[in-house]
Amino acid sequence: TSLTVPGSRAVIDPGVARISGYSHGSRLQRLPIEKISQASANQRAGRCGRVGPGIAIRLYSEEDFLGRPEFTEPEIQRTNLAAVILQMHALKLGDIEAFPFVEPPDGRFIRDGQRTLRELGALTDEGQITDLGRRLSKLPLDPRLGRILLAGAQEHCLEEVAIIASGLSVPDPRNRPADKQTQADQKHVQWRDEQSDFLSLLKLWRGWCEQREQLSRAKLRAWCKENYLSYVRLTEWHDVHGQVMEVIKGELGLKLDPQPAQYPAIHRALLAGLLSQVAERREQGEYLGANGIKLAIHPGSGQFKARPAWIVSAEQVQTTKVYARTVARIDPRWVEEVGAHLVKRQHYEPHWERGAAAASIYERVTLFGLTLSSG
Repeated sequence: TSLTVPGSRAVIDPGVARISGYSHGSRLQRLPIEKISQASANQRAGRCGRVGPGIAIRLYSEEDFLGRPEFTEPEIQRTNLAAVILQMHALKLGDIEAFPFVEPPDGRFIRDGQRTLRELGALTDEGQITDLGRRLSKLPLDPRLGRILLAGAQEHCLEEVAIIASGLSVPDPRNRPADKQTQADQKHVQWRDEQSDFLSLLKLWRGWCEQREQLSRAKLRAWCKENYLSYVRLTEWHDVHGQVMEVIKGELGLKLDPQPAQYPAIHRALLAGLLSQVAERREQGEYLGANGIKLAIHPGSGQFKARPAWIVSAEQVQTTKVYARTVARIDPRWVEEVGAHLVKRQHYEPHWERGAAAASIYERVTLFGLTLSSG
């Protein structure tokens, strides 16, 4: 907004944009291509003719333009509200549904945000903030990522998880230009972990820190360009990590573990914030996620070809179809352990075990409709 690009004499406006929106029903972040509003079209036209005469060419009819909404829907009405609700509870702002928002969100979005916070243990069933919720509200991260951090302290992998959570809060620093995807993938393979995209992020961070200590800023930028990395995003990651570490050591008083963490500990900590992002492989490489959502592993993931039996992902995004992004293989027993407060247990077929001379019964354990163990 309000950026003047000198020398721009023409704008060609196709009239569409990929607009981020959250679906409270499917609990998915959607990125559909939609028609832009009149205000957005005028904003685009204003990029030219600022320092001299200019022209804007719209690739749609005037009738189409006049039939569009005047303004883009406010973000608070199309986003996941968990972080907003948590901060409002921490600040004691009273009943959220009665709060006088300038542009009130739909009640369904509020209820979805509250459900997310209950899953994370930040709110009680009665809607009161918990001690864990108060600690989460102090972290400069989405509540899910904050929950991963607090679990990292319990699993003795806080150092690793702080790096991963900070990395997940900024856009992916790895560039994959449409015309150079193969070259980019070849450069990125040096940081790829065979089992987990989260550990790939950890390897990338360590590679970046190593170069940052050795190279001047100009050489570091050149290194990023050569390796298809975004210098700006890596710097942002570094800044967020610095903020997170200040809160961890200062306000929360948590200590880092001197020993390097193992794969199970790191991924159990990740599951604490991502239980609703678990999925099980079905036929032809398709996955079944929470509440019956069908999804596929994104082609940019290191797990795209491996297709493990059980996965957890950092996000599930709907574009042409639903994709799991930043994926790792997991053991369903970890899900049962971490999600003990959410799993459902059903018992069936009571019978007599001759060998043990005892009455027995089978158990089925499910989470969000996924069967973790049976029989």
